[in-house]
Amino acid sequence: MSRGSDKAATVRSDASQLRIGLFSDAVPDRNGVGTYYRDLAEHLHERVARVELFCPAVTEDGWSDRIRLPLPGDSTQKVCIPNPRDLSRRFAALNPHAVVIATPAPYGLIGLRLARRHGAGVVSGFHTHFEKLTDLYWKDSRVTGRVFRWYLENCHRLLFRYSDRVLANSDEMVDIARQIGAPGAELMGTTISRPFLDEPVTSLNERLGIVSFAGRLAAEKNLESIVAAAEALPDIEFRIYGDGPQRQLVEEAAARLANLHYKGWVARSQMPSLIDETDMLVLPSRVESFGTIALEAMTRSRTVLVSRACGIAQWPDLGKGLFRIAPDETLGEAIARVASLDPALRRQKAQVGREAACALNEWTVNHWLGVLGEAVNEAAARG
Repeated sequence: MSRGSDKAATVRSDASQLRIGLFSDAVPDRNGVGTYYRDLAEHLHERVARVELFCPAVTEDGWSDRIRLPLPGDSTQKVCIPNPRDLSRRFAALNPHAVVIATPAPYGLIGLRLARRHGAGVVSGFHTHFEKLTDLYWKDSRVTGRVFRWYLENCHRLLFRYSDRVLANSDEMVDIARQIGAPGAELMGTTISRPFLDEPVTSLNERLGIVSFAGRLAAEKNLESIVAAAEALPDIEFRIYGDGPQRQLVEEAAARLANLHYKGWVARSQMPSLIDETDMLVLPSRVESFGTIALEAMTRSRTVLVSRACGIAQWPDLGKGLFRIAPDETLGEAIARVASLDPALRRQKAQVGREAACALNEWTVNHWLGVLGEAVNEAAARG
């Protein structure tokens, strides 16, 4: 009997016996992918025997990996090259029944190799809408954009080929995954960190006076629209949290506009209280596979306004708790429209949003447990 079969036999149908490895090239809490798997690990920890996150880390002493390269298109982030021997030792110590591959980069590709070598089940998470991102990042260098797109397509195709399951977090991303080699790709939900769920929420103010954005300061986030909204609505205070390649754009706008404040990057632990201080969270992105920060703001019963490009808007139950920017209006016009509504209506919608977000969180954890169990069984069947 193969090692994979041995593991499946010990797990049976009890998820509490599972050991899970999560491989991600994203630093936890520094972008959407890093946040997703840190939160998922937090929830799986409560339901399985062991879960371990294999990813780069930044500590007080610096980066965990000695070899680092700038992320193409965003030098504020790094592609880290891990020590394969260290990962192999950690993998052997965990001896996972299944692994999740989050990214098509060194950590993810090494994780795939280790999983295949040890007979573990493999689940791939598909998070990057590479075509739209390359169009934004390399508008002036089409050759570079084509090279990067080719790399991502082929790495994802490799991951999909050897995965027992492929998950994506919006219908659009599911369709893209199927087009490039994952015909069985299916939808996955998003979990929410415990502090967002468990800390008591505060009621919305009568007046919509503070609008906030939190995330990477990058081209796909459409930060120019936030600056324009601040110019058009001088009686509303705008706050921007985060860091990225467009930081200078935000800093210059904040120096020029009295009602726009740049708050820099903040630790994830501070986000629940910062969201509670705002009246509206905006996410006017041009490209956004999901939009975890919007979900977190919904969990805190805030008013949330998103663009139709955000994957979160494709979820019907979540959509009932969201406001959307109409195709024929600017962000400023959309904010003014929502601000003019009866405060009772905004509170009602915010409560609907919190209930939908909490329900999604529970569904997502159960769905992941089922998918991981299926991957273990399929790995055992391969022998």
